[in-house]
Amino acid sequence: MIFDFERRRRIWLDETVFASGKTSAQVAEIVRMNLERSSRLLVTRLDATKFEALPAEQRAQLDYCDLSHTAILGSLEPPRGSAAIAVLAAGTSDLPVSREAVRTLRYYGQSCTEWNDIGVAGIWRLLERLGDIKTAAISIVVAGMDAALVSIVGGLVPGVVIAVPTSIGYGIAAGGTTAVNSSLSSCAPGVTVVNIDNGYGAACAALRIIHAFAARRREPALTTRLAAPTSRGSFAAIASARRGSMGLSR
Repeated sequence: MIFDFERRRRIWLDETVFASGKTSAQVAEIVRMNLERSSRLLVTRLDATKFEALPAEQRAQLDYCDLSHTAILGSLEPPRGSAAIAVLAAGTSDLPVSREAVRTLRYYGQSCTEWNDIGVAGIWRLLERLGDIKTAAISIVVAGMDAALVSIVGGLVPGVVIAVPTSIGYGIAAGGTTAVNSSLSSCAPGVTVVNIDNGYGAACAALRIIHAFAARRREPALTTRLAAPTSRGSFAAIASARRGSMGLSR
């Protein structure tokens, strides 16, 4: 295996290990290579069985989340700065995917706010929180079944909307096909859609946007360790100014 340790230099994002389809021995070898270099590492789709099969000394150094099936090697920096990103989960069944997005953001030290169980079958739950959700510069919307939450949020909030269709749903939901088709054909303009169950990809899209805005203003997006936004140059400050110009309040 050849691990891409230079990826951050090219695109600002580290190589992440997609553990699904890999053996526990292959995952362990990648972890070993990163431990040798004292590198931080994000692992996704690492189920509990495969995690337990890793060497004990590696498990002890991994921060593992059983809900999202993610593991982080290295220190998990506490988020700092205002939360410019909202992660919305339509239902409790969507939480594994939404938490994968949250964990990816946390790996890069990016603050976010989670809003769970706000699907359209009880739309009052969304409407009661809409004022707070509108303050986010980016909303990651995680929804299965008909993914109706995507279009509703896309029609109500002024910021970037990234849809994550999930594989949740009965019969004709077809493992997320209905949700992704609904998201792609949304009437709400400008909605970005990632692949089914790809919370990681949605978080990376949000991080690219944050970094691009900060770089365009010739200000650092995050600290040298990519641990947290700076107080002056963070996307949160840009988002705050944007909210003020639009007459929005927290």
